[in-house]
Amino acid sequence: MRISLGSLGPTLRRATAGVLALASLCAPDGARAADAPPASEAERLAFAPRYHATQHGGIVRAANTAISCRAAPAAGATPLCPAVRQGKTAVNSEFDMFYVDVDSDPNTYNSSRAEVRLPQGAQVSYARLYWGGNLRVGEQKPSKDNGRVLIAEPGGQYKAVLADTVVGHRVAQGADAYQASADVTDLVRAAGQGLYTVAQLNVAMGRSAAGAWGGWTLVVSYENPVEPLRDLSLWDGFDTLDSAAGKELRLRGLDIPPNASGRAGLVGYDGDRGRTGDSLMFSTGGRASAPLTDPVNPSDDVLNSTISEPGEAPAARVPAYVNTLGYDSDVFDLGGGLRRGGDQLAVRLVSPRDAAWAGALFVAVDTRKK
Repeated sequence: MRISLGSLGPTLRRATAGVLALASLCAPDGARAADAPPASEAERLAFAPRYHATQHGGIVRAANTAISCRAAPAAGATPLCPAVRQGKTAVNSEFDMFYVDVDSDPNTYNSSRAEVRLPQGAQVSYARLYWGGNLRVGEQKPSKDNGRVLIAEPGGQYKAVLADTVVGHRVAQGADAYQASADVTDLVRAAGQGLYTVAQLNVAMGRSAAGAWGGWTLVVSYENPVEPLRDLSLWDGFDTLDSAAGKELRLRGLDIPPNASGRAGLVGYDGDRGRTGDSLMFSTGGRASAPLTDPVNPSDDVLNSTISEPGEAPAARVPAYVNTLGYDSDVFDLGGGLRRGGDQLAVRLVSPRDAAWAGALFVAVDTRKK
């Protein structure tokens, strides 16, 4: 069975320069046929709004890597692969990398699982799946499968999902990199919370100076009447982060109350643990920005190969590697920076030294504005 679900349409895929002003966005509008042609590709995709809602609720995400180091060490690799998986500092270019494959299906060569965890009473309002990786490592993968991936809902069977928007695909910095995405709202709304499995993500194995990396993130917006009114916003694009300006996303016209709560999340590729200089900056009300940080993500190494979120009991992952060797999907608590509230909010991702790629950013913040 193949599925291809609704899209926000090409009108939202508009290029921007510098700061992005959040516009009023439309809802998903229809479905693509299962036999639709492959999505077109572009070398660069400027970050643009993908989804926006003001409602009682929030945003959660599930994510995992598709590739990791082999258990057998590469020549001279220190520390060894098992220790790296448990969190030791190392980068993917130091290892012979191989596919993660957790299912029992002989027809898939990579697969991993992660949990969508929804609060009681939540109703899914939008869900989007992002996937991507490096096609050139010890092997060269063809790009024809970039826009196709398999997904299985909790307790379900694999279904083929086709990218419903332009696929970012660029050769740069020794990598042949891409990101694709698709609206999977109907699937997630019907299945609800639990462990989702994503397989057959087009990613290359082996060893090279650029390193092997790849993974997937499922972003889910939900409505829940018992939670605060929040502004929920999701942007995506695809390009290298190789300038001091980085990628800045700005929400205007908000009414954030003092001591509000909020979260921001990012999806990034090929961030190396221990290579400093990358940061996620945050500001409200036009005030000076400050880096977002937590015990897992240092303020100057936010793209450090982690899948993390606030709280003592993060959503489940199989496998649950601490160092993902080039894939980041992190969620940060904004509460400490919202003490004075404000009428605007800005998030800026910067990586002038790391050879990293940006894929998606989302923000959920309390608001008094209907």
